Amino acid sequence: MSDDQVSLPYFLAILVIVGCIVRYLFFNGGSPTPPSSRSPEAIMRARELAVERIQQMFPQAERRSILWDLQRNGGNIQTTTERILAGRLETPPITFQPPPPPNQRTTPGSTSASTATRQPEKPAQPDLITRYNLKDKLNEAPPSAEEQDRKGKGWSSNREERQMSLQQRREQMILAARRKMEAKLAAERAAES
Repeated sequence: MSDDQVSLPYFLAILVIVGCIVRYLFFNGGSPTPPSSRSPEAIMRARELAVERIQQMFPQAERRSILWDLQRNGGNIQTTTERILAGRLETPPITFQPPPPPNQRTTPGSTSASTATRQPEKPAQPDLITRYNLKDKLNEAPPSAEEQDRKGKGWSSNREERQMSLQQRREQMILAARRKMEAKLAAERAAES
């Protein structure tokens, strides 16, 4: 009968092992440090990175509105993105004044409200004449209707010919739009004088 009994040390060892397994499986937190223990600088950095990511996807959205929504939903980028896509991004109240972006310095005479509502500047895109290298064709005379009919008759089965035809059409449209704009500006200047 003495072989059927479990000694006290074995029983305690089994309890400790089972307790560790239960604690590991059920009470292990997702993050080692709770978000409330993070420093304010780390929270602001994370929020600024989230705003940057969202503004890369939606450049038309205001930084201030994005910050307001992120603050309301606990920094959840997915929720803010879904609200922007659904058109439900709310305008923050006037009392909400976020700090300026870290890469933007404020001058002593500027107000924080004017810098907070300013959208980020987009890099200047070259005009279509520069982009498609059409400066030399700008001074040429526009093709006549007969020339356009001869060149643009039908759709070729050859891929290169189709590509060339589409490029020529694009160039003609860009040049025609440029000529119309120049004529319009010249007419406006003549009307002013």
